[in-house]
Amino acid sequence: MRFSEQRLGKAPASLTLADLDSPQVLAFLDSLEKQRHNCVRSRNARLAAIRSFLRYAALQDPTALATINHTLAIPVKRFDRVPVAYLSREEMNAVVNAPDRNTWSGHRDSVMLATMYNSGARVSEITRLNVEDLQLGPTATLRIHGKGRKERVIPLWKSTRKELSKWLSRIKIAPGSPLFPDRRRERLTRAGVRTRLDSAAATARRTCVSLRTRRVSPHLVRHSTAMHLLQSGVDITVIALWLGHASTATTHMYVEADLSMKKRAIEKITMPAQRRRAYQPSDRLLAFLENL
Repeated sequence: MRFSEQRLGKAPASLTLADLDSPQVLAFLDSLEKQRHNCVRSRNARLAAIRSFLRYAALQDPTALATINHTLAIPVKRFDRVPVAYLSREEMNAVVNAPDRNTWSGHRDSVMLATMYNSGARVSEITRLNVEDLQLGPTATLRIHGKGRKERVIPLWKSTRKELSKWLSRIKIAPGSPLFPDRRRERLTRAGVRTRLDSAAATARRTCVSLRTRRVSPHLVRHSTAMHLLQSGVDITVIALWLGHASTATTHMYVEADLSMKKRAIEKITMPAQRRRAYQPSDRLLAFLENL
């Protein structure tokens, strides 16, 4: 709306569907890349949102169908897909163990990062965790509230269970209380989780040389969980359920990125036997045989 107001000189309340034609939308998408420096993925995400709105608008105002159909015909922009990035087990352990566990916030950060690595949870899922979502029974589990109000239960490793059990003694245990609160005992925000991860990564770079050229993000931790599960022999359908993917097609990108699996596959393939050329005796041998 702000872009259209500046470009067309109309207040948002004065805009009509006829103003949102294909040249206007294309100009907006172009400004995202050139002025706002958005990546192609962000551009395509904005286009998807515009398409969704226009499909709804077409049902409300059929007289604008001609304009809407032209705009809906705008294709998504293609882009190069790079292999998914992830941390090695050594790098991941360095990040998890980086916070100072002698302090309250350092203890929280270490346990939170270990839980992120164990569960492969998104940042929004980590911030929504409550104390009651943790079950420390014979089989320790964590209930994660994912996208689209979908819940999934993730088993916890023994090390994660042990750390979470210790952490519970330092926070308020009551229904609705956040599992990883801030110093004011309120729920951590997405930005707060990112800040704590940045701090842990900065500390880990002092001892882990390979991390000095890596940009560590919450989603990189999630990718690392998937890759390490895959490398451990876990079936791709189980990993999809672990991460909360709606389709295994999304999880398949981890298979494409695992060079070690490709190497093992190459080693199992035997080279086809080469055809032997027919023996061709030399002229000297043929002469010798004729003289026998």
